Amino acid sequence: MTVIFQNRGKQYKVKQGEFLKLPRINSLKKDDLVNFDEIIFFKNEKGESFIGSPLVDGVSVKAKVVEQIRDKKIVVFKKKRRHNYRRKIGHRQDLTLVKIEEVQFNKSVKKTDPQTAKSPKDLALKKGESNNGS
Repeated sequence: MTVIFQNRGKQYKVKQGEFLKLPRINSLKKDDLVNFDEIIFFKNEKGESFIGSPLVDGVSVKAKVVEQIRDKKIVVFKKKRRHNYRRKIGHRQDLTLVKIEEVQFNKSVKKTDPQTAKSPKDLALKKGESNNGS
């Protein structure tokens, strides 16, 4: 099972049992459970794909907080040639390490069929709408 979910403006692609580094969530402690509900894409074991518009209903991801960690140090070095300007700054990002425990889904998730999806040309314009000059 492959899932793409959205958390605080970023998208993550995960499978069951994987570890994931997320930006620090201060309210969580070690061994807390987290539930992600904003699922954008879901692919099951049979190969069926479910694409949300904008979200897939009935699917959620359960994760367990392993630890609150800090990432590797990133060195930011700024220099301007022919000037005596050099700045060396280090930075370590605070992260929350989570393990994807389970992907839950209901059987009522509707399968997206590309042949039944209407293209924009098939949609009729209503009175007062325009198609931007084309």
